[in-house]
Amino acid sequence: MAKYFSSFTAAEELRAFDAPENIANTIILGGGSNMLFTKNFEGLVLKNEIPGITVVHEDDEYVYVKSGAGVNWHSLVIYCVDYNYGGLDNLALIPGNVGASPMQNIGAYGVELKDVFYELEAFHLAEKEQRVFTFSDCEFGYRESVFKKKYKGMFAILAVTFRLLKKPVFNISYGAIEEELTKMKVEDLSIKAISAAVINIRLSKLPDPALIGNAGSFFKNPEIDGQGLQNLRQIEPGVPFYEIRDDAYKIPAGWLIERCGWKGYRKGDAGCYEKQALVLVNYGNASGKEILDLSEAIRISVLEKFAISLDREVNVI
Repeated sequence: MAKYFSSFTAAEELRAFDAPENIANTIILGGGSNMLFTKNFEGLVLKNEIPGITVVHEDDEYVYVKSGAGVNWHSLVIYCVDYNYGGLDNLALIPGNVGASPMQNIGAYGVELKDVFYELEAFHLAEKEQRVFTFSDCEFGYRESVFKKKYKGMFAILAVTFRLLKKPVFNISYGAIEEELTKMKVEDLSIKAISAAVINIRLSKLPDPALIGNAGSFFKNPEIDGQGLQNLRQIEPGVPFYEIRDDAYKIPAGWLIERCGWKGYRKGDAGCYEKQALVLVNYGNASGKEILDLSEAIRISVLEKFAISLDREVNVI
């Protein structure tokens, strides 16, 4: 529970907003899908509800789609797929709102937000001024941006503009997508088919937050060097890995967690989802602290077994 709460649908409302005195902390909340509250929040929560999706520019190759930060992410994906604007199709059914997408540099199935990002508009809460952030300004990394650390809590993202392809390039590099497309008996490849395949895959292995409380992927996939991979393969010869650049490899965190025996684990109402070990779930009445404690036990077990430290993807309050 937050001590103070308000919502906004435009920058003008933020500019006119007078926060209560002696507020130590302020949180900008979107869909709340990547937050874990372990206690009451003794500060101000501002819920971003800025609406609207518009095409602001286009040329021979690209269409530039601007979305209010309060728009549901999957709704934006479906909008773009329906108009055959390519680039977001692999990111279907990711929970949350548009405003959180650049903060987290969301990604799935071989695509990251940064691949389609053009610019964003943000509001400086203390100075009450708007600012435009370009690609380089955002300093995107793996599930990272300047808004997570350097400017944490300083800005409210108002709108995000995406540069999408008029002639889509199909990205089915992840085997699961190709397998699902085969199951679907797709003959003519399209972004609508790819998004449908991604939706099917996610529904088959991830719990619906409306039915089972969860924050999606709880941990980031760790990155190790060649020597680390060699050491890991001595322990687990069949470890899956993805080369992301020279002497850098990404290991699926869910696989590491599963190999430590956590998949399907449950204590009280806190658990590790039976179909995907990377997802921690609340079956009803688990406290935020119980979920956090479970995540810490998982992190320690992976560290002890594989000498790999997992970083949380979820924001803990």
